[in-house]
Amino acid sequence: MEEYAISVKNVSKTFKIPLNGHANTLQERFINPFRKKEFREFQALRDLSFDIRKGEFFSVIGSNGTGKSTLLKIVSGIYVPDQGAVKINGKLVPFLELGVGFNPELTAKENVYLNGTILGLTKAELNEYIDEIFHFAELKDFANVPTKNFSSGMAVRLAFSIAIKVKSDILVLDEVLAVGDGEFQKKCYEYFDNMKGKKSILYVSHALNSVNKYSDRVLWLKEDRSYEIGSPKEIVDRYSKTF
Repeated sequence: MEEYAISVKNVSKTFKIPLNGHANTLQERFINPFRKKEFREFQALRDLSFDIRKGEFFSVIGSNGTGKSTLLKIVSGIYVPDQGAVKINGKLVPFLELGVGFNPELTAKENVYLNGTILGLTKAELNEYIDEIFHFAELKDFANVPTKNFSSGMAVRLAFSIAIKVKSDILVLDEVLAVGDGEFQKKCYEYFDNMKGKKSILYVSHALNSVNKYSDRVLWLKEDRSYEIGSPKEIVDRYSKTF
């Protein structure tokens, strides 16, 4: 395990989806306490195993609904697998779009200090990095604006700019390049260049050019819950032929 940053062994995850449009909420249970809840099962992942070496750039591709985001949430400790296990060797910082975690009533600057502290940065480090964070996020003119007025793309750019300042061994990224303009994407690519071999990066993206360029290996999650792992050219070429 010492040579690996992440080890995923025989992981499976199934979700129960309510049928007939009835949500499984407290309100629904109160209004209809005796109604039988009906669900269908959706298997997001089935018996998935792989290891990510220290310093490896490991990408995950696949069509929508094949379990990519579920995998990242399991690795990040947000979901617990039904079967199997995940072992993490080092400090992991997850960057998942749905988990940005800003307080909408606070300004962007206040959220940088709050979010950065949660991720393990000290106040002194945040004081040092604050200008760089807003410059990288392209939000220098919005530091004192409440984040409730931010677009989703603005919030994600700010969160990513904080995350890359954290001293971590492993970075988990979900579609960060989908939320910025060309200049922001260029800076993300420069960051990948600088981090190559220094951090383990688990990266989910539909941007196959970036997957091909930066990945050491690629995991292709398929609709039938099978999967393939191989070199970027081999896996991306085969995946592209399914369109």
